[in-house]
Amino acid sequence: QQSGKRSGFMMAMNKQHVPLRSCVFCGKKTKKLELLRIVATKNTVEVDRTGKLSGRGAYVCIEGGCIEESMANGRIDNALRRKLSAEEWAGLKLEIGKARAFA
Repeated sequence: QQSGKRSGFMMAMNKQHVPLRSCVFCGKKTKKLELLRIVATKNTVEVDRTGKLSGRGAYVCIEGGCIEESMANGRIDNALRRKLSAEEWAGLKLEIGKARAFA
């Protein structure tokens, strides 16, 4: 009987933890790898395709749809803790569109 308990324990240890993140626009929780990461540094706001850039990060859905309706209510501004200019927002939308095309 001891071996049965032990094998169950070992099986549980082999499972890897899958990090979940929430989309800042729609709030949908999903796997980190299925979202795009947006990073705000001191000077720029950009899409982080590697997930390793330093700076304040926020996640958005790859499939889209939620970005247009959430643009006006400032959710991305709150998540990144900075106010995006109109030019930064336009560039970010363009980068998100490009990243979604490759996804």
